[in-house]
Amino acid sequence: MSEKQQHNNILLAVLGLIAVIVIVGLIGFFTLGKTEEIIQGTVEVSEFRVSCKLPGRVSKILVEEGQFVHAGDTLAILEIPEATAQQKVAEATEGAVAALSSLADSGTRKEIIESAEKVLDAALAANEIAEKTFNRINNLFNEGVISAQRRDEAMAAFKATQAQVEGARSQLQMAKNGARSQEKEAAHKQAEAAKSAVDVVTSLLKETVQIAAVDGEVDAIYPKEGELVGLGSPIMSISIMKDMWGSFNVREDQLNGLKIGDTFKAFLPAFNQEIELKVTHIKDEGSFAVWKATKTNGQYDVKTFEVKAKPTQKFDGLRPGMSLIVKK
Repeated sequence: MSEKQQHNNILLAVLGLIAVIVIVGLIGFFTLGKTEEIIQGTVEVSEFRVSCKLPGRVSKILVEEGQFVHAGDTLAILEIPEATAQQKVAEATEGAVAALSSLADSGTRKEIIESAEKVLDAALAANEIAEKTFNRINNLFNEGVISAQRRDEAMAAFKATQAQVEGARSQLQMAKNGARSQEKEAAHKQAEAAKSAVDVVTSLLKETVQIAAVDGEVDAIYPKEGELVGLGSPIMSISIMKDMWGSFNVREDQLNGLKIGDTFKAFLPAFNQEIELKVTHIKDEGSFAVWKATKTNGQYDVKTFEVKAKPTQKFDGLRPGMSLIVKK
């Protein structure tokens, strides 16, 4: 083979290699360069936690996980012995204070009034005798039969019996009037306080019966029957199925001007179909998707935003945790 032919073969081999590189580059440009960006989200749901204000023991659970409940349905029953004991004490106290208040309102007993009347009658009788004695002695004094001292003694005795009459009359009036207005008011206030204490304990005892506050599906039940639950510890969680949304973590360079109120479509792999969503919330998560200095390669820090979007129409079968795919 001549030198010229060898030169041509080498040239052809180089040209062939260049052609292969160009073809591979073109294939990569038209295939890899057009790879779709995918944003994946998840279906989320609002949850309501059922919990008790007081520590207690779970006596009975009346629902199951996955069961749909309505507001007002009974979910669980607890036992709180301490609150029950407090209720008995409060009710006993209320009864005693109410009796005292009633006694203050009803006035003095009949026997005390009768005794006061007898004391007054005796004082009146003594006063009448003292008055007659004084009149006789005063007449004798006027006739000069007895001394002035004797008359003065009779007068003092007469005035003393008058004072006794006034005192006995006052005691009788007090007995008839009963307790003073201030004492009655104090008794009434004590009765009201005792009743309020009973109301508080009764309100706490209502916590022994846990009632559903919303319509939803029982997502999880934490304690078993017979277990103790602490103060404010959740007993179960209820998913509010009518309040579902899609949650996406999106880099800001992928937002493309997305704003609250915009609609877009996402693919639901679980149903192999699309669903339309409306943006309701956009929030900076404070994290960064790219951590490269601007001066070294020309890139910039790109923040990540949480985007929430709700279905524009009811979608039967949509469940929390399902994937949502958005292709750009």
